Amino acid sequence: MTPGLDEILQTARVVALPMTTRFRGVTTREALLFEGPQGWAEFSPFVEYADAEASVWLAASLDYAWNAPPALMRESIPVNATVPAVEAARLPEILARFPGCRTAKIKVADPGQHLADDVARVRAVRDALGPEGRIRVDANAAWNVDEAERALHAFAEFDLEYAEQPCATVDELAELRARVKYMGIPIAADESIRKAEDPIAVARAGAADLIVIKAQPLGGIRRALEIVAEAGLPAVVSSALDTAVGLSQGAALAAALPQLDFDCGLGTGALFVEDVADLSPSEGAIPVGRVTPAAARLDRLAASDERHDWWLDRLRRCHALLDAS
Repeated sequence: MTPGLDEILQTARVVALPMTTRFRGVTTREALLFEGPQGWAEFSPFVEYADAEASVWLAASLDYAWNAPPALMRESIPVNATVPAVEAARLPEILARFPGCRTAKIKVADPGQHLADDVARVRAVRDALGPEGRIRVDANAAWNVDEAERALHAFAEFDLEYAEQPCATVDELAELRARVKYMGIPIAADESIRKAEDPIAVARAGAADLIVIKAQPLGGIRRALEIVAEAGLPAVVSSALDTAVGLSQGAALAAALPQLDFDCGLGTGALFVEDVADLSPSEGAIPVGRVTPAAARLDRLAASDERHDWWLDRLRRCHALLDAS
C-alpha cells in the first residue's frame, strides 16, 4: 500500500542545489527529500515532466524509504566522470572533481554547439585519460541516423566504449547499430528504456548492446532489476542528476545487479557546488549505503517558499495518482 501523504509531509524538505556548470540546461537542481522507516529518499522528477510520469518516480522513492532493498552484492560502485558540454579548455577543472575515475561520459550534441565542438571535447578527454581510459558519449537522442553515423565516424579515433542514446526511436537505434556495427562501437539505450511504455522493446528489436537504468524513473530498484532480467543485456546504472540521497538509491541498485561490467554514472554529486551530504567519487568509486542529509545543509540549501509550495503540490497530485492505482 502507498504510505499516507501525512507521513511523507512530516519530514518533507525541498532543496535547490546550485551546479558548478550548466548540465542539460539545468543550473540549479531541485528535489524533495523525505524520511521513511528505512531512511531518507528523494523525489526529483524534472520540472517539465507531467504528473503521470512523475508519479513513477514517487513510487520508487516511497519503496526506497519504506522497504529494505534486495540483497546487495557489492560495498562500493566504480563510477565514471561526467563531462558537461563545456569547452575543451575547462576539462582539467571538470575531471579534477572525479578523482580516480578511469571512465568519462561526455555530453555531446548540445543545442547551439557543433560536431567540431564535440570532437574537441572528446579529444581533450582522451588526452587527459590516456590510452587506457574509457570514453563514452551521450547525445540524449539529439541526432537522426545520418547525423549519428557521421558523428561516430568523427569519434572513431578515440576508441569509444559506447555511444548512449544517439537517436530517439528504437527503429533509429536499430538502423544505426546495423550501420556502425563494423566500427565496433556499441550502442546504449537510455531514454528508450526509462521513458518508454515498453522498456523491453529496444532489446526485442536488437537496437542496443547495453541498457542504461535509473532507479527513480523506472519505478524503483526492484522494477529496474526486472527490466534488466527481461532485457537480457548488460546494464549501466546512472543517476538523473540526483542529490546524494538519490545517488544512494542508485548505488543500491548497482549493488543488487547480478553482473556489473561497466562503471556507473553515479558520481554526479561532483557537479554540485554543494550537496545535502558527501557522496562524491573517491578513488573512482562511491560507497553503498543509506545517506542521511546534514541538517545544516538542508537549511542552507532550502528552496524558496514558492518552490517549496510548488513541490508539495506536485507531491500531493502524484500521491493521489498512486493512491488511485
